[in-house]
Amino acid sequence: MYLLLLAVIYIAFISLGLPDSLLGSAWPTIYSTFDVPLSYMGIVSMIISGGTIISGLMSERLTKKFGTRFVIIISILLTAAAMFGFSKSTAFYHLCLWGIPYGFGAGAIDAALNNYVALHYNSRHMSWLHCFWGVGTIVSPYIMSYALMHGAWTSGYRAVSYIQFGIVIIMMLSLPLWKVNKDNSDRSDNEKLLGIKGALKIKGVPYLLIGFMAYCAAEATTMLWASSFLEGARGVMKEEAAAFGALFFIGITVGRFFAGFISDRVGDNRMIRIGACIALCGALCIALPFKMSSVIGFIIIGLGCAPIYPCIIHSTPSNFGAENSQGIIGIQMASAYVGSTFMPPVFGVIANHISLKLMPVYLVFFLVLLLVMISKTEKKCRM
Repeated sequence: MYLLLLAVIYIAFISLGLPDSLLGSAWPTIYSTFDVPLSYMGIVSMIISGGTIISGLMSERLTKKFGTRFVIIISILLTAAAMFGFSKSTAFYHLCLWGIPYGFGAGAIDAALNNYVALHYNSRHMSWLHCFWGVGTIVSPYIMSYALMHGAWTSGYRAVSYIQFGIVIIMMLSLPLWKVNKDNSDRSDNEKLLGIKGALKIKGVPYLLIGFMAYCAAEATTMLWASSFLEGARGVMKEEAAAFGALFFIGITVGRFFAGFISDRVGDNRMIRIGACIALCGALCIALPFKMSSVIGFIIIGLGCAPIYPCIIHSTPSNFGAENSQGIIGIQMASAYVGSTFMPPVFGVIANHISLKLMPVYLVFFLVLLLVMISKTEKKCRM
């Protein structure tokens, strides 16, 4: 049963990644289809991320009331319905409306599932599970690329929605398996919630929230704008740009696979710093005015980003206590989505009014901010 539950959790992480890379890979076609500005992708991503912020902040209460496994099932069901809704959209505002349930589903499952893994599994499994998130993000751009070459972008969203509905069925069948691990995140109604104020009073938490926000700003900007950067700044064809947009996700997936072999020995904080430095090297590569250097650069950024997210999450129970982990991780998810909500649209404005070529500078700023905040967090936790 233990191995079966682990397999189910791996599948759940694939479901997390499947929708995340669709918008960025399809946007070069979507914005011309609906005759809206390039920067309007930021509006859709802001709505999606806004929903994740709200559900992330509510995750501690939801998980306490309904349990981790039920929160995960409902969340995947919401994202599956949203993907199907995207596939039926005939106007830009339809995308905005369907972004609401997508955001609510994404935030709740992110916080609940990550906390469950941080409590019950070591850093190695956290890296490999997030590697499977990368599998989802790699698969969906190729689904979208195939859809663009043989039909329309709506077919890509519809295919992903069917996969998500299939994963919902698997999760429902797996309900008895979750009894293998005692779920410490499902607490009694009499136990007090940590809440935002309680979390912010813990030493190091504010710095960690800023660092996580900075990381997700860099990751989301790369995720959403890689295809547009390759097309607009490097002259890559739309269909190729959609496929090349998966290079970042290939890098992050391969990186997490190999990070799993060393993360327990190296330690979470050191892995975060190493990853940020590698990502900075990738940002410098895409700054070079060559198509091949940009292609390689996005892979390197993915490799660098690979250990950062799982190591930040995994370190939370040990840094701040297992009893506080669900509340803090929920707030971490919210702060992360603040970065992914507001920072990619800001870059969209920069790209519209100045140049897409400023993307490397934008990424460097947030990666450096991440390094500074992680160092401050580590010092506070040692005090």
